[in-house]
Amino acid sequence: MNEISPVTDAAPIKPVPTLPDAQTVTQVTHWTDRLFSFRVTRPASLRFRSGEFVMIGLMGDPNPETGKQKPLLRAYSIASPSWDDELEFYSIKVQDGPLTSRLQHIEPGDQIILRPKPVGTLVHDALLPGKRLWLFATGTGFAPFASLLRDPQTYDDYDEVIITHTCREVGELTYGAKLIESIRADEMLAELIGEGFADKLRYYPTTTREESPKMGRITDLMRSGEVFADLGVPPLCPETDRAMICGNLAFNLELKDLLESYGLEEGANSKPAHYVVEKAFLD
Repeated sequence: MNEISPVTDAAPIKPVPTLPDAQTVTQVTHWTDRLFSFRVTRPASLRFRSGEFVMIGLMGDPNPETGKQKPLLRAYSIASPSWDDELEFYSIKVQDGPLTSRLQHIEPGDQIILRPKPVGTLVHDALLPGKRLWLFATGTGFAPFASLLRDPQTYDDYDEVIITHTCREVGELTYGAKLIESIRADEMLAELIGEGFADKLRYYPTTTREESPKMGRITDLMRSGEVFADLGVPPLCPETDRAMICGNLAFNLELKDLLESYGLEEGANSKPAHYVVEKAFLD
């Protein structure tokens, strides 16, 4: 697949029938033929911690016998920070997927269902205090970290924040790369978080199929020590390092084993520890 330029659709808002727990789409950006992001209005009463997810979706097809429709919902991490006026989501396109086959065609002015009950494990409260935060993502697993990277607490709590993003092809890194670029240049964030906050942020993208400046699976690069040499940091240890993981099942399990080989223990909201994994959905 060749990289294509992101296409953002911000057409005039159009009225549509109201759905239960409806929110209105305000912007849609197609990053590749497999990936897109979209923004929707935020319920006035919604409060969430950066890194959490909500259930969103559309109405399913009518039952052929009763004609009734049921909501078709899936878990989606909120990619926007907790202080944002809107909510952003980052999604894969699955052509025969029950939800994404339809969700990928939304336009500004359309409505989606959003259940306003955020939950999740990729939150600061689930980690013990540390000096260095690692965020490990594959594919659309970057979404919760897009929220956390714009959260002042992330930079208050850690001296260094390292995000790794592994995808098959270069185009699939575009969403994350542009977000990192915007964070570094955002004067409002600098005012909100503090001048020089972006100096703490390290970005380490890799690809596994298409040639790029850094090739390889992040787990292989950790085992070989290459990622640590590239970044000029020591291997992870429980005294200083904390980590969050969000990706496909194989990635999550492999990284869990790897982190535990370094001596890190898995945490949760009820029992903070050294690392956490998002288990609610897979990219």
